[in-house]
Amino acid sequence: MLTRREEREQAFILLFEKSFNSETELSELYELAVENEVISESEFVKKLIAETWKNIDEIDPIIEKYSVRWKFGRISKVALAVLRLAVCEIMYFDDIPVGVSINEAVELCKKYAAKDDAAFVNGILGSLSKDAK
Repeated sequence: MLTRREEREQAFILLFEKSFNSETELSELYELAVENEVISESEFVKKLIAETWKNIDEIDPIIEKYSVRWKFGRISKVALAVLRLAVCEIMYFDDIPVGVSINEAVELCKKYAAKDDAAFVNGILGSLSKDAK
């Protein structure tokens, strides 16, 4: 049984992978990853990636709005995948506290992203959470 943190990490990995495979459906990436035992099967992961991708046209402008003095195209693929996941949780998963989504996003950045990305992601999500109240 996976922890929520592990499930988020798996969802992040799939969203990151999607940024290099734009022609491949996320559901297909998920099935391949499970089949090859890269990730474990998880309903939460499936729901999180599906919800993120379904709402990407609403999520990306939110990220762009809060990435002050930083053009959207300059955001690293790692930070962007983390941000998409966290914004999706904040906007569409009422059962997940905003603080948890922000903390988990920062932890993912610390593990996978460049040194300054965690602070960048924290700043964007912090601003979003203040405005979302």
